[in-house]
Amino acid sequence: MFIIRWLLGRIILLLNFIFTPKKLKRETQEQAKVDAQTQNMQLYQYQACPFCVKVRREIRRQGLNINTVDAKQAENKEVLENQGGKIKVPCLRIEENNKVVWLYESSAIIEHLNTRFA
Repeated sequence: MFIIRWLLGRIILLLNFIFTPKKLKRETQEQAKVDAQTQNMQLYQYQACPFCVKVRREIRRQGLNINTVDAKQAENKEVLENQGGKIKVPCLRIEENNKVVWLYESSAIIEHLNTRFA
């Protein structure tokens, strides 16, 4: 089972590399505003997770600079569990007005990004 998952993960990464979406081009000032808004966002993810790839593709498509965090590392996994409530990826951590929100479903994350930035 491990070999099948590993192989499928590599295929997903290869196809993502080949068919990488184009970045949205914005004016410099507008991009700076978007960058300021995304500064307090982090995407907890696994590199070869198909749902994480889906979210990363949307982030790239919209030209967003959201920091990605490898949830496989022990310290990141611990943060995800203790602060977010569960170990599940993709998870978008949004910090605004001294309040932290954790979005867990890829569809919810993409909907949030589309509502806020598209």
